[in-house]
Amino acid sequence: MTSPSLHLRTAAFADLTPFEVYDLCRLRVDVFVVEQECPYPELDGRDVEPATVHLWLESDGEVAATIRVLDDGASRAIGRVATAAGFRGQGLAARLMAEGIALCGDVPITLGAQAHLEGWYERFGFRRSGPGYIEDGIPHVPMRREPALSA
Repeated sequence: MTSPSLHLRTAAFADLTPFEVYDLCRLRVDVFVVEQECPYPELDGRDVEPATVHLWLESDGEVAATIRVLDDGASRAIGRVATAAGFRGQGLAARLMAEGIALCGDVPITLGAQAHLEGWYERFGFRRSGPGYIEDGIPHVPMRREPALSA
């Protein structure tokens, strides 16, 4: 089976079509609420903030993977990293992480990683930044990535 053609998309919430909003939320709910059996407030108000950037990979009109980048003032936060079941194992989340990190520029980046993915996030320069915690019944660890030092 050949890999489908993927297109990187980025947009602020105000620039998303209603169908894109639906598709992004649908993927996140499918992964975090349904698949992980974790009822939580997926719509947390952060998606609509003017500085939030949504990134996703699309294949033939279908959202294959998504992340969002939040502006927390002196730092950025990456979250809602999700890949549709049918697109897993192709490195799509890693591709989006690289794009999201580049988008953040020269500021620290934070995230709340599911504990079993700590090593995966370390590949991108994130390091544990505090004690683990339970969020919605799932073990998490806070992580932070410092900007690269100029040579």
